[in-house]
Amino acid sequence: MDFEIEQDILIIRLPKEIDHHNCGPIKEGADNILLQQNIREIVFDFSQTDFMDSSGIGVLVGRYKNISCFGGVVSAIYLSKRIRKIFAMSGLDNIIRIYEVD
Repeated sequence: MDFEIEQDILIIRLPKEIDHHNCGPIKEGADNILLQQNIREIVFDFSQTDFMDSSGIGVLVGRYKNISCFGGVVSAIYLSKRIRKIFAMSGLDNIIRIYEVD
Protein backbone atom coordinates (compact mmCIF):
# COMPACT_ATOMS: atom_id res chain seq x y z
CA MET A 1 0.00 0.00 0.00
CA ASP A 2 1.02 3.55 -0.60
CA PHE A 3 -0.10 6.83 0.96
CA GLU A 4 -0.02 10.11 -0.95
CA ILE A 5 -1.26 13.55 0.05
CA GLU A 6 -2.40 16.07 -2.56
CA GLN A 7 -3.52 19.31 -0.92
CA ASP A 8 -6.21 18.13 1.54
CA ILE A 9 -6.80 14.71 -0.06
CA LEU A 10 -5.28 11.47 1.21
CA ILE A 11 -4.93 8.87 -1.54
CA ILE A 12 -4.44 5.31 -0.34
CA ARG A 13 -3.30 2.87 -3.01
CA LEU A 14 -4.45 -0.48 -1.69
CA PRO A 15 -2.61 -3.80 -2.05
CA LYS A 16 -3.67 -6.80 -4.14
CA GLU A 17 -5.48 -8.37 -1.18
CA ILE A 18 -7.14 -6.54 1.70
CA ASP A 19 -7.55 -9.01 4.54
CA HIS A 20 -6.81 -9.30 8.25
CA HIS A 21 -3.07 -9.69 7.52
CA ASN A 22 -2.61 -6.21 6.07
CA CYS A 23 -5.47 -4.15 7.51
CA GLY A 24 -3.46 -3.01 10.53
CA PRO A 25 -0.87 -1.02 8.55
CA ILE A 26 -3.60 0.52 6.39
CA LYS A 27 -5.56 1.67 9.47
CA GLU A 28 -2.50 2.90 11.35
CA GLY A 29 -1.03 4.74 8.39
CA ALA A 30 -4.29 6.45 7.48
CA ASP A 31 -5.13 7.39 11.07
CA ASN A 32 -1.65 8.83 11.70
CA ILE A 33 -1.96 11.03 8.62
CA LEU A 34 -5.47 12.12 9.62
CA LEU A 35 -4.14 13.22 13.01
CA GLN A 36 -1.19 15.13 11.55
CA GLN A 37 -2.66 16.70 8.41
CA ASN A 38 -5.77 18.69 7.52
CA ILE A 39 -7.37 15.99 5.35
CA ARG A 40 -10.87 16.59 3.93
CA GLU A 41 -11.16 13.52 1.70
CA ILE A 42 -9.79 9.99 1.65
CA VAL A 43 -9.60 8.31 -1.75
CA PHE A 44 -9.14 4.55 -1.76
CA ASP A 45 -7.48 3.42 -5.00
CA PHE A 46 -8.47 -0.18 -5.80
CA SER A 47 -6.53 -0.39 -9.09
CA GLN A 48 -4.32 -3.23 -7.80
CA THR A 49 -6.92 -4.92 -5.56
CA ASP A 50 -8.38 -8.33 -6.45
CA PHE A 51 -9.72 -9.41 -3.06
CA MET A 52 -11.25 -7.83 0.03
CA ASP A 53 -12.78 -9.59 3.03
CA SER A 54 -14.77 -8.28 5.99
CA SER A 55 -11.59 -6.89 7.56
CA GLY A 56 -11.20 -4.63 4.54
CA ILE A 57 -14.80 -3.50 4.86
CA GLY A 58 -14.02 -2.63 8.48
CA VAL A 59 -11.02 -0.53 7.42
CA LEU A 60 -13.14 1.50 5.02
CA VAL A 61 -16.00 1.97 7.49
CA GLY A 62 -13.56 2.97 10.25
CA ARG A 63 -11.87 5.60 8.10
CA TYR A 64 -15.32 6.86 7.02
CA LYS A 65 -16.32 7.27 10.68
CA ASN A 66 -13.05 9.03 11.53
CA ILE A 67 -13.18 11.60 8.74
CA SER A 68 -16.95 12.16 8.61
CA CYS A 69 -16.85 13.46 12.20
CA PHE A 70 -14.98 16.45 10.79
CA GLY A 71 -17.14 16.89 7.68
CA GLY A 72 -14.81 14.92 5.42
CA VAL A 73 -15.74 12.35 2.80
CA VAL A 74 -14.46 9.00 1.56
CA SER A 75 -14.25 8.04 -2.10
CA ALA A 76 -13.16 4.98 -4.07
CA ILE A 77 -11.71 4.64 -7.56
CA TYR A 78 -10.81 1.78 -9.92
CA LEU A 79 -13.22 -0.77 -8.47
CA SER A 80 -13.31 -4.13 -10.25
CA LYS A 81 -16.63 -5.94 -10.72
CA ARG A 82 -15.79 -8.16 -7.77
CA ILE A 83 -15.04 -5.20 -5.47
CA ARG A 84 -18.17 -3.37 -6.69
CA LYS A 85 -20.22 -6.41 -5.71
CA ILE A 86 -18.69 -6.38 -2.22
CA PHE A 87 -19.51 -2.65 -1.95
CA ALA A 88 -23.13 -3.28 -2.95
CA MET A 89 -23.63 -6.32 -0.70
CA SER A 90 -22.09 -4.62 2.34
CA GLY A 91 -23.74 -1.23 1.85
CA LEU A 92 -20.40 0.56 1.40
CA ASP A 93 -21.79 2.12 -1.76
CA ASN A 94 -24.23 4.06 0.46
CA ILE A 95 -21.48 5.83 2.42
CA ILE A 96 -18.52 5.91 0.03
CA ARG A 97 -18.54 7.84 -3.23
CA ILE A 98 -17.51 5.70 -6.20
CA TYR A 99 -15.87 7.51 -9.10
CA GLU A 100 -15.32 6.21 -12.60
CA VAL A 101 -11.79 7.02 -13.71
CA ASP A 102 -10.54 6.54 -17.24
